[in-house]
Amino acid sequence: MIYKVLYQKDQIQNPRRETTETLYTQSDSAIKVREILEAKTDFNVESIEELSGNYLEYEQKSPNYKLTDLAEL
Repeated sequence: MIYKVLYQKDQIQNPRRETTETLYTQSDSAIKVREILEAKTDFNVESIEELSGNYLEYEQKSPNYKLTDLAEL
């Protein structure tokens, strides 16, 4: 499954549109994505959304769409 993660690079940052970044990744579950991000980064994760169907197709057309391998973080 493909997941879209909205986050701030620093855990102490308050979620704001200006500081929110997006990461796309593939994993078995959102729980696993969160566990890996918490273990390997200092990200303040706002949300993790599963992408499928038309929503996935829409996101894939974005110039910022790039799958990130969580093992490489």
